[in-house]
Amino acid sequence: MGEVCVSPEWPGRQCTSTHAQVVMYMNKAVLKNVALMLVGVLLVVAVASIQRSRRKHARYSDTFFDTFDTLVTVVVYAESKEDFDSYYQQIRERFRQLHKLYDKYHEYEGINNIRTINENAGIRPVKVEGEIIDLILFAKDWYARTGSKANIAMGSVLKIWHDYREQGLYDPEKAKLPPMEELLEAAQHVDIDKVVVDVENSTVYLADKDMSLDVGAVAKGYATEVVAREMMDAGLESGMISAGGNVRAIGKPSDGVRERWGVGIQNPVEYIVSDDHLLDVVFVNDSSVVSSGDYQRFYVVDGKTYHHLIDPATLMPAEYYHAVTVVTQHSGEADFLSTAIFLLPFEQSRALVESLDGVEALWVMEDGNVQATEGMRRIMKSQGASGAEAG
Repeated sequence: MGEVCVSPEWPGRQCTSTHAQVVMYMNKAVLKNVALMLVGVLLVVAVASIQRSRRKHARYSDTFFDTFDTLVTVVVYAESKEDFDSYYQQIRERFRQLHKLYDKYHEYEGINNIRTINENAGIRPVKVEGEIIDLILFAKDWYARTGSKANIAMGSVLKIWHDYREQGLYDPEKAKLPPMEELLEAAQHVDIDKVVVDVENSTVYLADKDMSLDVGAVAKGYATEVVAREMMDAGLESGMISAGGNVRAIGKPSDGVRERWGVGIQNPVEYIVSDDHLLDVVFVNDSSVVSSGDYQRFYVVDGKTYHHLIDPATLMPAEYYHAVTVVTQHSGEADFLSTAIFLLPFEQSRALVESLDGVEALWVMEDGNVQATEGMRRIMKSQGASGAEAG
């Protein structure tokens, strides 16, 4: 759920423009669609000392900023620019399609999407594409497996926080918290069991007219995974997709030198984007790295910051950590889990992670101390890992 800054040669080189977006985000004049997130995970995509003549394939990269309200960066090692262009265009087009399907704010001609489902709450089932059915079933399954914290049916509560946050950013002097009575009323309409999915007929029905879906905790990561797998089926063997802070590595770097990709984790306390403010670097192959934190999408009321990760138990922003980072293969799982474990006290959060196969995590505690699973420590630069090692 974080943002990303990518430099062709080394992290931080192009980060001033991203930092400008951060400053703009806190400025009341920023456009709503641009002012979404601060920097969460910083992607390390290349090493300047590598000589081009030693690479097996050339490295190509490009970005787009017209889906999921975030910067999507595509890095591919390919035999030719034409091969890269083909992958890039497929990736961009697929992200556009999934963005429209998972969008809760806008309608599109000929498309039933999350907004369509919400508009028909308590009225009728909505026939939707399979990608929406799959996403909702995925989110319901992981809701049940993770302590019922990350809930896509909490749209009624999250909309209230979103509106107050947007108003507070637009006019900081008048920023205020949502009234608890308003939040408590909205919380009566978040029962995920009332999200009725009919797989055979490909329909979704919200059985409570006052409820709504908010798939923000999973949609971007899930879309990233869908696209990554489709590109692998299309022949992509070495690449990386970063949709905001949802980083999905495909294969290993095909440069003839490194064995693993390096993904930098942003220091949540020093969130200015530069290579001087990395918390650590983790080295992965065929995996996803996703962070969530209190430095993303926040506003200030009476001198205190209030972020966007809302605990369903208190209906207030969770206050257990500054940030968490999850590493696992599936980007949708990593995205969902980064929210779920952020909303749990540490003992429960760590126990959940350790109960799941193939999942590693890192927690930046409120006092700045770092906790990590043993598997995470083995891939951290600070603990001796490097990109030269096989994953």
